[in-house]
Amino acid sequence: QLQLVESGGGLVQPGGSLRLSCVASGGTLDYNAIGWFRQAPGKEREGISCISRIGGSSDYADSVKGRFTISRDNAKNSVYLQMSRLKPEDTGAYFCAAASTPYCAGFPDPQWGPSRLDWASWGHGTQVTVSS
Repeated sequence: QLQLVESGGGLVQPGGSLRLSCVASGGTLDYNAIGWFRQAPGKEREGISCISRIGGSSDYADSVKGRFTISRDNAKNSVYLQMSRLKPEDTGAYFCAAASTPYCAGFPDPQWGPSRLDWASWGHGTQVTVSS
């Protein structure tokens, strides 16, 4: 199935910005909702954002709402996460995942948790560290 690769992570100071990319190969993202998740050391993976197949709908966790923006470019098989006003608590490994559905209404409600089997493809993550 799809192979996903994240990039764009790094070290940034609080208040800074980063843009993460998720690029797919072995298929297209035309028919998949795409989610972004993050996992801090010692914590469970949590959903932070999701975008529908055509980019018409997006959802965010309360912790990132107003600071992060998800977007996609299906022609480039890519999904992006623009992160602004970063905080130390944003530190973690960030993963993108492709759903077997074209939508993710209600994300990040429990039905869209990372253990849901509809998240059929995962990247290996990119590290984001927010620190002075």
